[in-house]
Amino acid sequence: MTRKVLVIDDSRVIRMRVKDMMPQEGLELLEARDGVEGMKMIRQHQPNLILLDFILPRKGGWDIFQEIQQDAHLHTTALVVMSGRKEEVVEKIPEPFAYFAFVSKPFEKAELFEAIRLATRFAGERLKRQQVAPTPTPVSADVEARVQALEAQVAQLRGELQSLRTWIQERLGG
Repeated sequence: MTRKVLVIDDSRVIRMRVKDMMPQEGLELLEARDGVEGMKMIRQHQPNLILLDFILPRKGGWDIFQEIQQDAHLHTTALVVMSGRKEEVVEKIPEPFAYFAFVSKPFEKAELFEAIRLATRFAGERLKRQQVAPTPTPVSADVEARVQALEAQVAQLRGELQSLRTWIQERLGG
């Protein structure tokens, strides 16, 4: 299975550096030069991993981060935020980062891969929580009334059954 990795960064140097660091097999590396193009590619390609520069032209990384968080289809996507100015990220999203991994630019291959491992773990944890706690389905008033009527019938039958058991025990001398 081919995994899709989207690099959203206005720096061609960073995009090329990431491309050179990533394995050549089993990956489809996609690139976006700004936030608008990046969000379009996220929706179109639904990547497994997003490497997101926080400071971007046309649409910033903060805006993209918020859209990803709010979209149920994207919420479990692994996300690595990249920035040379961590203080700007921390200003918007206080540490410790629990939704994404952070890597400071410029970065080495080991730092990038450690951030990818962490981001993948965070995404897996979100997926597990999503599977464990599904959102409840709204119940119509008609269905709710039927359920209550059935519960009342079950209670009545239980009472009758208990009375029958008592009657049998009295007759059999038990």
